[in-house]
Amino acid sequence: MSDSLHEPWLRGIAFNPAAPDDVLIRLLDRAAGEAGLQMCAGRDLPDSVIDAVLRHPAWRIRRALAGNQHVDPARLAPLATDPSGIVRAGLAGGPRGGRRRVRPLPDDILVTFLTAEDGGEDGVLTEGEITQELTSSRQIPLSFYRSMAGHEHPELRIRATWRWQSLTPAQQEALLGDPDPAVREAAQGSTWELDPEAVEAKFPSFGSHFKPFVLGTCALSPALVEQCFADDTVYPLTWNRHTPADVVARLARHPEAKIREMVAARPDLGPDLVAVLSEDPDQDVRIRARLHPFPRTWAEYWAIHGVIGHGPDCICRITEPDTEPAPEWFAACAASGEPVLRRVAASWPGLPAELAGTLAQDDDEEVRILLACHHPLAPPHLLLDVFVTRPVHRPHLLTLPAFPRTGLTHLIGHPDPEVRALAAGDPTLAEPPVSDPDESVCQAAAAHPSLTPEALDALLTDPRTAEGAAANPSLPAPRMHALLDRCLNTAPTTPPTAARCRETTPT
Repeated sequence: MSDSLHEPWLRGIAFNPAAPDDVLIRLLDRAAGEAGLQMCAGRDLPDSVIDAVLRHPAWRIRRALAGNQHVDPARLAPLATDPSGIVRAGLAGGPRGGRRRVRPLPDDILVTFLTAEDGGEDGVLTEGEITQELTSSRQIPLSFYRSMAGHEHPELRIRATWRWQSLTPAQQEALLGDPDPAVREAAQGSTWELDPEAVEAKFPSFGSHFKPFVLGTCALSPALVEQCFADDTVYPLTWNRHTPADVVARLARHPEAKIREMVAARPDLGPDLVAVLSEDPDQDVRIRARLHPFPRTWAEYWAIHGVIGHGPDCICRITEPDTEPAPEWFAACAASGEPVLRRVAASWPGLPAELAGTLAQDDDEEVRILLACHHPLAPPHLLLDVFVTRPVHRPHLLTLPAFPRTGLTHLIGHPDPEVRALAAGDPTLAEPPVSDPDESVCQAAAAHPSLTPEALDALLTDPRTAEGAAANPSLPAPRMHALLDRCLNTAPTTPPTAARCRETTPT
């Protein structure tokens, strides 16, 4: 067999669902190259393999595991204190790949990151840079943010002061009187956000990247508001809950339609302005105004804003919102005659099964797409339909537990090769299409579990099917070891133990 087949064999074995632990551990050898890294990052792994990776001397192997979206994050806890800052940052940055829903990290890992005093023994990154990766990854759940104000560790109570306006008055009072002087100082240093004169005084010192945040969240003085109008920087004022009513009225008559559109959805908008904006010449402004009976709170405002204007091919990350409307509000949205509000309901994973079933048959395509991508009870037939009709969502849909793997034989002749490749993996398929014109379909067909070991021998020698055949669960374990013997340039031996692999694998 040609050496050119080594890489396809290695990739196939790395993702073979029937590969035993000792086979997978052999792929941690440096000679396995990218296949070992892809295995560590891209599939679920047995405990013994995870243990071998966690103790592996090569940081690239450990870094690959840090970005694995299939492994329980609790098993990755040792990587939070890894000697390499790059590995730590990999865990802090979150999984890569097709999964759009952000998976929160366990509290103990979060505490480790947020209280770290260094960025690793290699000195490549600082603890602050790693924490920045963590914050931007959105892996910190809302429940953890809420708990920080009362956490036993003072560093976390200090961090709670950074989200001053999200704290309750009782939490703010407790932090201002905290027994730790550093916490008290941090709390006192955060009160400026609600003091218009203090905001005005500090505003010139902020960088350009931070000024929109201030204008959109803090209490603003009349002088600073006038400066915004003079500088044409009023856009953040449209969603600032502290914007005075007279300023909101001015924004509702702004010449720029996007400004009026954002104002039209404010929950504090008076009926007179709602009436004016309902007759606005711009359609998007009128739509927002028409929805106005629904956004009664700022949480509801942001729920609607998160859906409007994104379109059916939106692949934004699915994260936990800072605040969330009540379940009753989402139920009312699901029953609304407004498609936009039904899209909002479809994007909430807590929607009851009965309402989810109704929205799965909605006339609006975006409602059905949002339900398929967001709701755990979206029916399999809907997931398959969105997979076929909307290619951009395929990587995410394939990560969902409810995505169908059988009943696909009617798609074997579909013009889209990616759809045919999906159908080629249906275990009920009688004749896998190993001679399909498209190589991706051939590879999927070669991995079909109905193929015999004898049939696989021939497919392993064909570049169009070698990777799929190596990934076939019907491939006997001894055959996998024999292929690894060739690929890793070692003499045939008994399968190595995890310890032997760790001892002989170079960094």
